[in-house]
Amino acid sequence: MHVHLRVAVKADCSRILELVKELALYERAPEEVTVTLEEFTEAGFGLKPVWKAFVAEVDGLIVGFALYYIRFSTWKGPRLYLEDFLVTESMRGRDIGKLLFERVIQEASELGFNGMSWQVLDWNDPAINFYKKYNAAIEAGWLNGSLSKEQLLNY
Repeated sequence: MHVHLRVAVKADCSRILELVKELALYERAPEEVTVTLEEFTEAGFGLKPVWKAFVAEVDGLIVGFALYYIRFSTWKGPRLYLEDFLVTESMRGRDIGKLLFERVIQEASELGFNGMSWQVLDWNDPAINFYKKYNAAIEAGWLNGSLSKEQLLNY
């Protein structure tokens, strides 16, 4: 099996969004994916792109992706934030995740960022164990806050 890693292009958005929905289903929150394909595409490839991604292909089919954006920490400086990272279930255990994750690490290093961060659900033991292989610090004690689009409009 040959895995081809490359930078995502606009034509990949539909497939990446399918995989985002697969991730949301795995994370027990499929109803939380409300972004449209148009919004997703515009955010990555419009006039003001805010995300980039790497995709992993096998036989021309995207079987995994790692989507990131740049964030600024007032404590740490500029950092790469890994928003979503998934290898489709049927392709897990074949080092595709390792290839993608290490490509993102390389990207953060090449761009001169002060680090890289992401979130992982506390019950997702396979992912936590994966990250621990890289000696990643998995923090406890932070709660996520958010406002929806509707809440913003109603303010």
